[in-house]
Amino acid sequence: MSVMPVIFLGHGSPMVAIEQNDITKTWERIGRNIPKPKAILAISAHWFGNSNRVQSAEKPNQIFDMYGFPQALYEVRYEPKGDKTLSERVQTLLKDDIQIDDSWGIDHGTWSVLVHMFPNADIPVVQLAINMGAPRTTLLDIGRKLKPLRDEGCLVLGSGNIVHNLRRVEWNRTDGTEAANRFDDWVEERIRARDFTALADYQSHPDGSYAVPTTDHYIPLLYVLGMVDSEDRIDVVNRVRQMGSLSMTGYVFSR
Repeated sequence: MSVMPVIFLGHGSPMVAIEQNDITKTWERIGRNIPKPKAILAISAHWFGNSNRVQSAEKPNQIFDMYGFPQALYEVRYEPKGDKTLSERVQTLLKDDIQIDDSWGIDHGTWSVLVHMFPNADIPVVQLAINMGAPRTTLLDIGRKLKPLRDEGCLVLGSGNIVHNLRRVEWNRTDGTEAANRFDDWVEERIRARDFTALADYQSHPDGSYAVPTTDHYIPLLYVLGMVDSEDRIDVVNRVRQMGSLSMTGYVFSR
């Protein structure tokens, strides 16, 4: 069996679920070009807490965790099955440091991307909550512990945004601010150098507080980086900055 890639994608606005543009076409292409996963472990910016939690529901709910958008967005249906075997495997890999929690579901951070990557919803999906209470280097360690999933046919997908500052959004702007560009470029530089520890200490960057005012959208990247192997090729996708303070940049790490 091929070693599965591990992927981080910037998902941006929920409207991306019903849009057709260069960003969504890239997601479609990724879905076509990688081996079909047995299951997907999704780490979305929109399910978080202060502990490690994973779903086990046979049919997780589709969560519409956004408000004030056009009705067409709420009519999107993406309802994959869960995978209890994957949930149990995650528990085994993380030992006693994780709990089952089926109070959430598949939120838009996950389905707005997967509706383009795997539109048939025929691959089981399990969400892993991001642990906001853990030290950032611990998130890299969690990723390392989950790395065996790649050898077992599981695609691990992190979904967030490297730069995500909604308070500083410039609605009519089609590019990034200088601060957004500097931070996004620095992240790429550190990823290419495989200096992932520096990325856990993102607050030391002069633009860190601007790019990451809250950690929810950045943290999925750290889980993904923990799963990267020295033999992985690094492909940068959707290197796009929008509305000044939003980056859609993503990374595919594959053999």
